[in-house]
Amino acid sequence: MTGVWALAALWLGLALIASLLSIWFHIATALSEIVVGTIAQLIIGAVIGSAVLGTDESWVKFLSGVGAIVLTFLAGAELDPVVFKLKWKEAATVGLASFIFPFLGCAAAAHYLLGWEVMPSWLAGVAMSTTSVAVVYAVMIEFGFNTTEARPSLPLASSPISGRSPRSVSSSLHSR
Repeated sequence: MTGVWALAALWLGLALIASLLSIWFHIATALSEIVVGTIAQLIIGAVIGSAVLGTDESWVKFLSGVGAIVLTFLAGAELDPVVFKLKWKEAATVGLASFIFPFLGCAAAAHYLLGWEVMPSWLAGVAMSTTSVAVVYAVMIEFGFNTTEARPSLPLASSPISGRSPRSVSSSLHSR
């Protein structure tokens, strides 16, 4: 049981460090969490071993899945059906661009720079491009773009294209 508490303390400590860094450097919390998590994984994995972070623990997987689902439904809750009908072209354009460009860039980097085979590099592209859409939504909310004129288009662009949230789009449209 002590191991579970130590692992939870490690994860919460990393989240605290990421939050403090985002405040000190005036950057989005989502971006600082990604940077801190990547650096922590590299350092802790190299020095102590990758098992210390407990990424294979069932409760860590559960919490990460719940977090992804909550983020998806929060993005869907931001949708306004009237605006969706008016601005679907802009939203689709931004959403597709925010998926396609990271997908192609990550897949190309994995294939040409890292020497991965084609199929694993495509998988890396898909993983990173759907993650980028979630980060775009989190940054949009944090910097207050949800209160500007761009408000209607940005959640629309971040929601349906991510591959995880058509259900949140439909539930938002039917709930209003």
